[in-house]
Parts: sequence; C-alpha cells; structure tokens
Amino acid sequence: MRVAIVTFDGFNELDSFIALGLINRLRAAGVQAEIASPSAQVTSMNGVTITAQQPLEFVMDADAVLFGSGIYTRAIAENAALMDRIVLDPTRQLIGAQCSGTLLLARLGLLGDAPACTDLTTKPWVIEAGVRVADLPFVARGPIATAGGCMASAYLATWVMWRAVGREATRQALHYAAPVGEKDAWVDHALKVVGDTLGESATP
Repeated sequence: MRVAIVTFDGFNELDSFIALGLINRLRAAGVQAEIASPSAQVTSMNGVTITAQQPLEFVMDADAVLFGSGIYTRAIAENAALMDRIVLDPTRQLIGAQCSGTLLLARLGLLGDAPACTDLTTKPWVIEAGVRVADLPFVARGPIATAGGCMASAYLATWVMWRAVGREATRQALHYAAPVGEKDAWVDHALKVVGDTLGESATP
C-alpha cells in the first residue's frame, strides 16, 4: 500500500510527521507513506522546510491519501487551480484528513452527510461548508476518516495501518513507538478509539 500525506506550505508538523513516522513502521509489510506536495519544497508553520517526496498528483495513484492541516488551508480550499490537481476516488482509496484538512475534504465533496472531526479554529468553516462536526477525536465511515486535534494524527495513522495490515500487526508497530511505561495502555487506547468507529474490537 502506498500512502500520500498531502502537505502544503504552512503545514502542521505534527500532522504530517506523526503519520509519516507511524505508517512507515510497516514498510517491511509493503506499506509506505510519502510526503506529497504541490511544489518541490514546502515550509511548515514553524519554519521547517522539507523536500517533497512526491508531487501533488501522486494522490491519484496512492492507495491511501491523508491531508494534514496548516495555517493556509482556508486559502488553499479557495484556490480552484490547486484543488483541481487533487483527484481522488473513494471507491478504491482510503481518504483521511486532520483538523483543517477536513475543510479540503468538504470542498472536494467527500464528506456528504457524515459527521466529521476537525479542530476548534476550523470548525466554523467546516460547518459553513455544510458538514456536521462531531465533538470527537476521530471518526471513520467506509473509506473516509477525519481526526480533530494535532495529537489525533496518531489515530488517523492507526486507521490506515489497521485497514492495511490488520489489528495485530498494527498493535505491534504502535507498541514500538508508544511511550515506555505506558505502552500497553497507550496502544490499547489508540486501537479502541479506531476500533469503536470501525465497529471492531481492539482486542482479540
């Protein structure tokens, strides 16, 4: 599975990098996440400049596509030329968004009447776009998932991992990254949050 993490100028490092780091724990299982951007380099909200691993058009070929948030997301959502470059197909792709990235899914018409998660700043804009906002950290419905709050990026990554390789392989990958002394509790919680919205148990 190839995963595109869509990352624009002004991006939130937590959204893009946590998902990138966690999902790539499954590289040996054939799952690989890459940063996809509209330009060769993008600079984060805190001034960190990175080189894109893939062009924005990679979203058309990826098996899963995740949108992080950023300080310019509202302007990006209004940029028709840029949004036209994002062509997605929920019949064959997993599509997720974090915080203000949820606004992009709304503008792409991918949320329908499903409740969606976002951050408090973006919430009014998402509601204005006709989407019901849920007071939850994570929710998934079929191939579409949204998360709200920077640290909820771990839930979005867990969802992709679970859908790609199953619960147990995801548990093992998360366990390595989880805080020492809290590993079982941290992993169990992440799997419960995602499992509840998938309608599956987090334990065997």
